[in-house]
Amino acid sequence: MEKSIRSTGDYWTKLLICALILLTTQVHCHFNPRINVTFLDNAVSTGAVCLDGSPAGYHYEKGYGTGADNWLVYLPGGAWCGSKGDCLARTKTIGGTTVNVTTTWFGGILSADSLVNPDLYNWHRTFIRYCDGASFMADVEAVDPETNLHLRGARIFRAVVDVLLAKGMKNAKNIILAGNSAGGLATILNCDRFRALVPNASRVKCLSDSGFFIRAQNLPGVEKREKGFADVVAFHCMFPEYLVGDVQTPLFLLHSAFDQYQIQYNLKPYPAIEQGWKECTSNTRLCTPAQIDFMKEFRTTFLQTLKAIPDCPSRGMFINSCYIHDFLFSRARWNYQGPPSLGNKIIERVIGDWYFERCSAKAIDAETDHPLNCFDA
Repeated sequence: MEKSIRSTGDYWTKLLICALILLTTQVHCHFNPRINVTFLDNAVSTGAVCLDGSPAGYHYEKGYGTGADNWLVYLPGGAWCGSKGDCLARTKTIGGTTVNVTTTWFGGILSADSLVNPDLYNWHRTFIRYCDGASFMADVEAVDPETNLHLRGARIFRAVVDVLLAKGMKNAKNIILAGNSAGGLATILNCDRFRALVPNASRVKCLSDSGFFIRAQNLPGVEKREKGFADVVAFHCMFPEYLVGDVQTPLFLLHSAFDQYQIQYNLKPYPAIEQGWKECTSNTRLCTPAQIDFMKEFRTTFLQTLKAIPDCPSRGMFINSCYIHDFLFSRARWNYQGPPSLGNKIIERVIGDWYFERCSAKAIDAETDHPLNCFDA
């Protein structure tokens, strides 16, 4: 049993209005409510808790019609914590606690709007709260008595999945495990393990958005990048480039070759271009030609790293040139008609084609050699 925060009167009023419009007109109703959180009753007893010991939670919307046998499980991003101090600070935010969490918006790939999300709008859709700071991978039994930090992300993932299996996912035909950023990394790490939990499903695939973090050994700051991931792994007792080739379940990589997060936070510029780098990475229009050239070096390294991964026929890929991080959860980015679309195909369509095997789904922007300011007004 789980405890769910009840919907407000406004929710049902809007839903009624939406239903009346659909029944009396041919106008499409764009209604996408905020979805209430559900907490696990047995979270504390099973140890499926956030960094601060608060119970694991998830947001769920039931599927219907042609989507009644299909499920989407979504793992959101939110970076990591790699030290006692970082994780303690995180407990004061939604990245480390479910205290005060009530609802979340279902946009992009989670949207219930058939015009925005034609392939998945009526599937069972679940958003698992990310509050462990380690991409749902930590499972440390001991709790530090001084800090009361709980490192239990793996238990959160499994506990919520168990609830979904009981709700009917064990009998699903089609399933997608998806995530962005830290959740995209979690998707890669958990992909095969998740597949093993649903052996009877006809089609199970994983979709990683902006979760392919590279070592970039030839670029400045490699020691910082190595230490950052090493600290997370060591503290929670994982560059993805060394993992993707081993994933057996069909996997799709959605990414920008000019990934804003990695350029802004993981790269250390050469001394000659260090002045103004913070302003440049916040707004590429402020970059000098030399700073843009450094970003191009990252792009080249990123594409070379992808190329080095052993090829797999079931793997999909959509690599664009937008200076951005994350695509799945935003309606604007999910089915935007301009860049990052490639070959006249928007992200939503390419992913649908890959999942349902309608056609080849490997698209890489090999022509644009500069970061694009996509989605500008």
